Amino acid sequence: MKVGIALNMLQKPGLSDAAVFAEHMALGDLAEPLGFDSLFALEHHFTGYAMSPSPTQLLSYYAGRTKRITLGTAVIVLPWHDPIRVAEQIALLDVMSGGRCLFGFGRGAASVEYAGFRIPMEEARPRFVEAAKIIVAALTNESFEWEGEFFKIPRTSIRPRPISHPERRFYASSVSPESAEIMAKLGFGVLVIMQNEWPKAAQDIQRYQELSLSVGHAPRPPIILTNVSVAESRAEAQERAECYLARKWDSIDTHYHFSDGHLAHVKGYEFYGGMAKTYSKMKDENYRKKATEFYVKIQVTGTPDDCVQQVAELRRLTGLDHLVTEFAFGGMPHEEAELNMRLFADRVVPVLQGDPAFTRVETPVGAAPSSAPGVFAPA
Repeated sequence: MKVGIALNMLQKPGLSDAAVFAEHMALGDLAEPLGFDSLFALEHHFTGYAMSPSPTQLLSYYAGRTKRITLGTAVIVLPWHDPIRVAEQIALLDVMSGGRCLFGFGRGAASVEYAGFRIPMEEARPRFVEAAKIIVAALTNESFEWEGEFFKIPRTSIRPRPISHPERRFYASSVSPESAEIMAKLGFGVLVIMQNEWPKAAQDIQRYQELSLSVGHAPRPPIILTNVSVAESRAEAQERAECYLARKWDSIDTHYHFSDGHLAHVKGYEFYGGMAKTYSKMKDENYRKKATEFYVKIQVTGTPDDCVQQVAELRRLTGLDHLVTEFAFGGMPHEEAELNMRLFADRVVPVLQGDPAFTRVETPVGAAPSSAPGVFAPA
C-alpha cells in the first residue's frame, strides 16, 4: 500500500498567512525523509480555509526538493480554469518531476470561490466535463482542436509534451451520485475524502466501479484521504482528534456557508442542500459534540496498532491501495502535528508498505448496508 500526506494550510489566530504556510511546508519537507510515498496539494481560494491557490505550482517546488515521492493534486477544480492552462501545468510538472505525478480533479462547492472567479455556479457540472475532455485530448494528442459549449480552441499543441501519460492517472472527487456517474464515464479513478461511515463509503466506491465497468473502463482501486491522530495512548489520540476535528466545523461553514441552505437552489448542487440542517445545528453544543464524535470515528485514530488495524479494515471494505493522510488539522500546533506525523511514519507506515496483509486488492470485498447519515467535511 502507498501512504501519502496532504497539506491543508488553515489560517491560525495570531499567525500570519506566511507563518502558517511555512509550518505546512516544513511538514511537506519531511514526507520523503520519513518514508511516505506521496505528497498532495489542495486547491482553495479567497478565505483562510486552505490557503493553497495553485496546487501544481506548490508541487513544482517539491519536484525540485524530492527524488522519489509521487506528487498529487487533491484536487484541481476544473470549472475555475482555462483547460489549456491546466493541461500545460500538468505537462510541465510531469516533465519537471520525471513523471512522478498524479492528478485529482473536482468541481468545487464553495460559492465564494465561484463568485471570485466570476463563473456561474450553475455551469459547474458541464464546465467540468468539457474541461476534463479537453485536458485529456490536449495531453494525449500532439495537436488538437475543440468546438464546444464553453471553449472554442483552434489547432493547438501543448509544449513541452508530457513524458509519462499523466492522463492515464486522473482521479476525481465526487460527492453526489450525479457527479459519480460523470466521473466514471470519463474513465477517472475515484478519490474519496472520508466523511461517511466506512461501509457506506465502500458502497459508494463499489457503485462507482460498477459504473466504470458499465461504460467500458477498468476501475482502479480508490485513493482515500483521511485525518490521522496517533499517539502512544488511545486516550491521548482521541483527545487530540476531538479537539482539533471539532474546530473544523466552523472553518468549513465559514468557507462553504452550508448552514444557510443556499446550495439547495443552485442547479447541479441540490444534493448539497441537505447539508444546511446539519451545519445549522452545529451551534448547539450537544449536537456539535455528537457530530464530532461521529467524524472522529470515521478517521484513523488511536495507538499505532489501532491505526494499523483500522487501515486494514478500511482496505478490506474499499480495496484502497493508496492512503493519503492529514496530520495538521483544525489549527493544531505545529509541534504536535509533527509528532503526530513522525509517530505514524515510524510505527504505522512501514507496516502498511511492507506487510503482505496490505498487498493490492483490485476491488472492494463488499460492505453491509448503512443508513447513518454522513457529514460533508471537505479536505
